Amino acid sequence: YETLCGGSGAGPGFDGCSAVHVHMTNSRLTDPEILETRFPVRLDGFGIRPHSGGDGQWRGGDGAERRIRFLEPMTVALLSNSRICAPQGLAGGGPGACARSWIERQHGARLDLGGCDRAEVEAGDVLVIQTPGGGGFGGSDRD
Repeated sequence: YETLCGGSGAGPGFDGCSAVHVHMTNSRLTDPEILETRFPVRLDGFGIRPHSGGDGQWRGGDGAERRIRFLEPMTVALLSNSRICAPQGLAGGGPGACARSWIERQHGARLDLGGCDRAEVEAGDVLVIQTPGGGGFGGSDRD
């Protein structure tokens, strides 16, 4: 079970932070070496999801993108949110991008996943998780 970071919302006088855990306690992301030692997977990528934070005088933080390649057949289960209702901006700031996830099949097909979903994967399939960005704050012109 992993908790993935997202973008935090902006506020009066500050931009949101990118790829952080917000309002989470007693939780952290599994180190890649531990993940790859305990499960038959390879972490193909983990980084900032560009332009996913909301626009505004102060921008919302960007979410993250995580790509996990499976080395043998497994079952994937997701429990996630911010997929239908975008993280809202305040005082005229724009919303952050909604979260998305899908499986890229080794033969080229793509299977979109819901927020609470499960799927069977084969060796070579890749799970892509994009976490939401934070909402922006204030009008879009930064002085």
